[in-house]
This record gives sequence, C-alpha cells and structure tokens, in this order.
Amino acid sequence: MNIGIVCYPTFGGSGVVATELAKVLSKKGHKIHVLSYSRPARLETLDTNITYHEVSINSYPLFEYPPYALALASQMVNLIEYENLDLLHVHYALPHATSAYLAKQIMMERGKTVPIVTTLHGTDITVVGKDPSYKHVVEFSIDKSDGVTAVSNYLKEETYINFDIKQDIKVIPNFIDLERFKKSNKSHFKKAICPDGEKVVVHVSNFRRVKRVPEVITVFAKILEQGIKAKLLLVGDGPDRQKAEQQCRDLGICEHTRFLGKLDEVEEVLSIADLFLIPSGSETFGLAALEAMSCSVPVISSNIGGLPEVNIEGETGYLCDLDDTECMAKHAVNILSNQGLHDELSANARKRAELFNQDLVVEMYESFYKEVSEQAFPVH
Repeated sequence: MNIGIVCYPTFGGSGVVATELAKVLSKKGHKIHVLSYSRPARLETLDTNITYHEVSINSYPLFEYPPYALALASQMVNLIEYENLDLLHVHYALPHATSAYLAKQIMMERGKTVPIVTTLHGTDITVVGKDPSYKHVVEFSIDKSDGVTAVSNYLKEETYINFDIKQDIKVIPNFIDLERFKKSNKSHFKKAICPDGEKVVVHVSNFRRVKRVPEVITVFAKILEQGIKAKLLLVGDGPDRQKAEQQCRDLGICEHTRFLGKLDEVEEVLSIADLFLIPSGSETFGLAALEAMSCSVPVISSNIGGLPEVNIEGETGYLCDLDDTECMAKHAVNILSNQGLHDELSANARKRAELFNQDLVVEMYESFYKEVSEQAFPVH
C-alpha cells in the first residue's frame, strides 16, 4: 500500500509509535509518506520506502499564530493527489484528524478520495480534547474518520465517557522492537557507574509534572534509607528537571543520582537497570514501562490509566496508588534485596513484553487498513 502517516515529531509516545510503525511497514514493502512540521526524532535513518514531507508554515502579519492545521491539510491534498495515497493514517486527534477530514472533502470535489484512520494516543483525549473550546471539533473529526483506533482499553473507554462518539474504536496497543529492547551485556558501563556493586534504579520521561519525577526522587531516598546500596539514573529532560536536581541536593543524595538528559539509545541504560520506576499521574499506555520490561527490568508503577494493562501486579512488578511513595519504596526494597524475586519478575517482564512484539501489532494495523479500505470502497 501507499500510506501517508501524520504525527508530531517529538519524543512523546504518539510520535515514537507513528515513526516506528512507518519503519516496520516500509520493511514489509509498503510505501510510506511521513508528514510533520519537522523530522520525527526516531526517523533518523534513510529508507528507500519512506519519504519525509515537511509541513511548511508561512508567516503573515495577519496571523498571530500560523495556521498549521490548514497548511497540513493542503500538504495532505498534495500527497493524496500526486503520490496516489491508498490510505491516510493520522496519529493524535487534534488537529490531524480535522485536517485529514478537510483534505478528504477537497479531494472528493476533485473526484478522488482515500480512507482516513485516526489513532488516539492519550492527551488528545484526556487533556486537549476535554477543553470545551475543542470538544465539538474532536467529536466531529473522530466520527468522520473511516476507522479509529486507541492504544489501550482505558483510552477507548475514556473516549466514550468524555465524548459523544458513534464510531467503533478498535484497540491496537503500542508495540516494541524486541531485538532492540533486550538486555545486553553492559558490565563495563555498570561497573563504571556502580563501582561498589550498587543496584541501578532507572526512570525515563519528559520530566513534565504529570510524570511525577519528584516522587521518583522521594522513593529512591526511601530505598537508600533502608540500607540498599543503589544509584538512580534519570533519563530525559523537561520542566521539572531543575526542581528534581534541587530535591536531590536538599535530601543529600546527589552522589547517588545521575541526570543523563535525553538519550536515543535508552536501551543501553535499561540493560544495566535492576528496577524501573514510573509513578505517573497519567499514562494511557505506558510505553516507557514496556521498553523497560522488554529489557527484563521489573517495573513499579502507579495504577492509573493504561499501566495495569502493561505492568501486571505481582507478575512483572507492582502497582501502587497515585503518590503512594511508601508503597513504591516497600516493593522496591523487596525487589532489590531478594534476588529470587527479582529474577522471577525480570523473566516475567520480558515474557509479557513479547506479547507486544512489533510484528504482531503491525499485522493488526495492516488488517485494520484492509478492513477500513474495503468498507470505504466496497467491491460490487
């Protein structure tokens, strides 16, 4: 198929999943056209089956804010017409699904159209979409899509609860590259960071308030208080980094904590991890947790959103109520001090991650593409 994929270029889950989907589909022989306002973070290699199209936005004195949604719709029209797209897959409802509907209407006037698949990822429904000024547009855009998917059952239910949606929503989960995200021998790296054989606790996020980075620091401090020799590695960057650094100073644990910033090869850090902490206040899936589990790392997470669909209580790690740092610290100490328990959780984590194998999930998308296309263009 000749497929257009629209996404945001950031390190967030929707951009990562869209880009990885494009890469897997291209390897299977599909022609992929990726649209975004800048090159997505993980679209770093050349691929003869992937073409990147930048959505350029011209500034005019009339506009205080450049109309990205209109520029995107115009680029979509060009791709449908000149690249002969078979299907347009947009990730994140706003404004991508809205722009796709506009592009489809323009092309129908020209006697050509393509089916539109919209994938809901999270904040497009749980945060942005709930804004009263966008609610009706979100509802309309989702219902006018030819097919709709959500990355978790939690997000599917949240969509139906918060919006008047008539469309069926199919759950197709996020996925993992099991070859990339697997535990590898990084003993020299671990020895350099942990010269005295300390345990390694890891957190990966964009350091926004919803990720609860201060809670990560609090849990780690409680781990140290219980006599566990450990190092905390924080991967990522964002608004709460300075606050977290100050918290480490106030608690006197800076010598045990390292801020690594943004890393593309996060699997190298996960390969030396003994425990992964994700106390988020909102996660519609929990891709960071899945990446850790794929590297055989037990996970302690909050029990909100889609996290319980990924991290299984007592099997791959533990779930705690939001902001219950005592619960998280108790389980962390237990895992880090009990090698038998740690080994069992590690093996189960990898086994659980294998259910989200990218090949299996991408096949689900291919099947859905075929289903949507046949419904949009039935054969008589």
